[in-house]
Amino acid sequence: MRAVSADRVRAHVERITTEIPSRLAGSENGRRMAEYSRDALKEIGADARIDELPGLVSFPEKGELRVLAPREIAFEANTLGHSVPTSADGISGELMDVRTGAFEEYEGRDATGRITLSELSYHPARHEKQRIAGILGSTGCIMMNWGHPENTAVPFGSVKPAWGNPTPETARTEMPTLPCIGIARTAGLQLREMLQAGPVRVWFRANVENGWRPVQITIGEIKSDRSDDFVLIGGHQDSWPGPQATDNAAGNACMLELMRVFGEHRSELRRGVVAGFWTGHETGTMVGSSWYADRNWDKLRQHAVGYLQIDQPSCLGTSAWSTASAIEMRAFHQAIERDLLPGRDLSWRRSTKTGDSSFFGLGIPMLTGQGYYTKAELDASALATLGWWHHSVENTIDKMDWGYMQDHIKVYAAWLWELCTAVVLPYSFEPVADAFIERMSGFGGAGEPIGLSSATSLGQAFKAAASRLDAETAAWRKRYADGYSDETAAEALNACMKRLSRSLIPLASTSKGTYGQDVYGFTPQGSMIPSLFEVPGLGKLPDGEARWMLETKLVRERNRIADALDDCRREIETTLRGLS
Repeated sequence: MRAVSADRVRAHVERITTEIPSRLAGSENGRRMAEYSRDALKEIGADARIDELPGLVSFPEKGELRVLAPREIAFEANTLGHSVPTSADGISGELMDVRTGAFEEYEGRDATGRITLSELSYHPARHEKQRIAGILGSTGCIMMNWGHPENTAVPFGSVKPAWGNPTPETARTEMPTLPCIGIARTAGLQLREMLQAGPVRVWFRANVENGWRPVQITIGEIKSDRSDDFVLIGGHQDSWPGPQATDNAAGNACMLELMRVFGEHRSELRRGVVAGFWTGHETGTMVGSSWYADRNWDKLRQHAVGYLQIDQPSCLGTSAWSTASAIEMRAFHQAIERDLLPGRDLSWRRSTKTGDSSFFGLGIPMLTGQGYYTKAELDASALATLGWWHHSVENTIDKMDWGYMQDHIKVYAAWLWELCTAVVLPYSFEPVADAFIERMSGFGGAGEPIGLSSATSLGQAFKAAASRLDAETAAWRKRYADGYSDETAAEALNACMKRLSRSLIPLASTSKGTYGQDVYGFTPQGSMIPSLFEVPGLGKLPDGEARWMLETKLVRERNRIADALDDCRREIETTLRGLS
């Protein structure tokens, strides 16, 4: 895949950032960006179309913030997307520093009637900070930017927890409940310093228009003559005001370059490539990708073998490499990274529901990776994992590391090439079984009231079957590498692996399961098997209504997991018998 070119990526980024800045979903530039992606895809010979859909999106404006006491000071602010607007009179209240904004920051403290000050990081995400503050009685949120202490960039961002367009139910339970603004890190640190000296009273006004607009996604496809199966690649094409070079003009440009090269090699592909240029990521919380998942369900469920998300590659100053993936994908992509990124500090984490990861319910294995900052750099920048300029007008083309971009595009191409051309899919499932077993057994005695030990036993049986499957796939990969031509066994093994992922990924990575979408940044999402997140709290509850209701819920989740693990064991055994 030496044909991929960082120079071509740069040419696209330069055109997008200069000709189509401020690509908000529902705006004229949002439509122009969709047309740019479509036309670029057609120019390289891919089938391409624009799908237009109604999206609940947000057009936030400048906010206003004043300190009322102990002394009057005014700070620049941006209203955050989907904030509840204030009246012209704004709101006022005592300020309370909740730092990360996570649940544990409120322990032993009363946020009722207070305005919270939090760090604008992804631990948890803005959406979850707002949701938590609302649950705990706050009346408004002020979120300070990340970056170095001298960072004066005023951030944009969305606080809408509901993933995608809301349903009647999620409109009642998952939409924002508080007015929210973003401020520079310099302003936030000044507020924090004032709080250390005593009470601080603030006033702010949030100005925003939230509503339904026609929004556009662009879909490109390179089909394979050998199979209807395909790899989905995706990244959002909408953005906040300004050039937004890293977020996500660079990702879109990488996708166009991959589609160009893979189109030139389409005769060699066992599986096709579908590219989704999403919208409503920034101001709608994944409206475009979740709509595509819902409206293309059958095709995705039957034929998608993987999802490569490309979002914010090659940020300036990154020297390490970080990948997040479904567990079954880890071995194959790490071998590629070791080969193509010698000398780089490589890290991995299990993929969780961030970015346009709208396909976990479908059970499609997901892979994303990009340059990453070192721990020392992150510690010095308040965990600015995406650069101090992220979500601000400072996100200009000089924030790109063009020297590192060639490595990015080569890795993406190598990942995609393996997924599109491997006779037997490069997945392994014994590590998946290990992760389920480790999580369930890790609860210890806390899991006994809901029967987790017997579910863990089913996990052990699944692991034994998965070990046999991994050995069989390894043996068949060698046979095919040695020239064996009958792909009947490969088709059976690939079908089995797809069905395993369809069952296990919704359990490993979602709380709602197959047919819903968890709220963005949902706290349990950081854990394996999010539906079991509340198990440790069960034993802390005394006998009574609250405990009995939680126990009922957790037993049902235990049953769902146990059934899936047993069904997956049976699936493997049936497949292996068919090969003997």
